[in-house]
Amino acid sequence: MGAVTSGLPAMAERLIRDRHATRAFLPDPVPDETLRAIFDIAGAAPSNANAQPWHVEVVSGVARDNLAEALISADRAGRRTVDFPYSEDIYTPVHQRRRAAFGAAIYAALGIDRDAYDLRAAYDAKSLRFYDAPHVALLYAPESGDPRLTADVGMYAQTLLLAMAAHGVASCPQALLSFYADTVRETLGVTDGKLLFGISFGYADPAAAINAVTVGREPLGETTRFHR
Repeated sequence: MGAVTSGLPAMAERLIRDRHATRAFLPDPVPDETLRAIFDIAGAAPSNANAQPWHVEVVSGVARDNLAEALISADRAGRRTVDFPYSEDIYTPVHQRRRAAFGAAIYAALGIDRDAYDLRAAYDAKSLRFYDAPHVALLYAPESGDPRLTADVGMYAQTLLLAMAAHGVASCPQALLSFYADTVRETLGVTDGKLLFGISFGYADPAAAINAVTVGREPLGETTRFHR
């Protein structure tokens, strides 16, 4: 099949391919009407038996600032808590290869050497401030942690990211935020669900070199088989 060059398929392809993680934001908030439009569209995401099992906390303004400070404090105190167990062992060698290439591209753009652990730690702290984005959305799966229902949250998240992109809003999914699940829960008063990850979002800083970083995707044949 040849490349799509025009019409609605071409628009969809540009939207999907041009969306990327943004790691430097302007302070300008997204207008309320745009926020509501984005999250309303995201609600059209598919889910098993239409269960729509996602729960989302959208944090802005003073609440966003308070959450950032709570995360920084928890990090300094070594208070990491996760709702979904995490280990580096989840990654196969091929996954590790892709991760290494990604990390090298990011740190090269930042001018941070591989062994500059203090600078890397400082950058991690910046990520806990949502890369200065004025908003963050925290995505929760059901308390059961059922993998099928949790997968539904992933489908919701991709729909949300594309809705943001369609409205000219930049975003960055951040698994790191889920490493402080209890801190997020206590700060926001969340009483149910398991924190899967967060999405920092706002308007991209066009002058930031980090936002020019692009990472490749595997060739189709490496990830997909067609059966006839």
